Amino acid sequence: MSPAESAESPPEPSEAGPAEALPAVAPQLRELRRRASLTLEAAARTAGLSPAHLSRLETGQRQPSLPMLLALARVYGTTVSELLGETVADRDAVVRGADMEPTRAGGWTYWQAGAPGRGMQALRVHVPYGAQGDIVRVHPGEEWLYVIGGRLRLRLGDTAHLLAPGDSAHFDSLTPHRIAAADRGGADLLFVHTLLQSPATALCLGGPTQGEPT
Repeated sequence: MSPAESAESPPEPSEAGPAEALPAVAPQLRELRRRASLTLEAAARTAGLSPAHLSRLETGQRQPSLPMLLALARVYGTTVSELLGETVADRDAVVRGADMEPTRAGGWTYWQAGAPGRGMQALRVHVPYGAQGDIVRVHPGEEWLYVIGGRLRLRLGDTAHLLAPGDSAHFDSLTPHRIAAADRGGADLLFVHTLLQSPATALCLGGPTQGEPT
């Protein structure tokens, strides 16, 4: 990458190195971007990443965090499950706990808690202490979360909230928000977000803030 490209690219969020734990993600990211008829530059801009960073994700040189996967799923009009290469023959209404395989991304651990290919995506998430707490997220859609263990710090705009087990929050995702575990043991939560299927809709609403993954 030339010095000019480096100077003009938005800051790149930190995450793990090569995507050894997520081998299916890199080819899926590239294929879904092409299916959406988006150039590398257009997709990266809408997702709040630099083209060079998205290129590294597509070639497996970097592992995407969960917020990045959510952002790219919205851009491509698909689901996190499809980005991960997960497919099912039928959309079963019931998801058995024994069938939930953990996935680790960006320090978080999450389990798919709903059927893939739906307009809403449900996850069970473990947020470890100190992981991604400084990342501000802004993106189209809605989010609902319910704390099932530990305490969660949630900042919505200029207001900070401390959520205990049994507390929940439901908010517009265009409100700048930050999520972090308040205790060293981390926090566990149920997390549901809407998926805007049309990339054009995300473009009209502005998409994620440059340099801030969602």
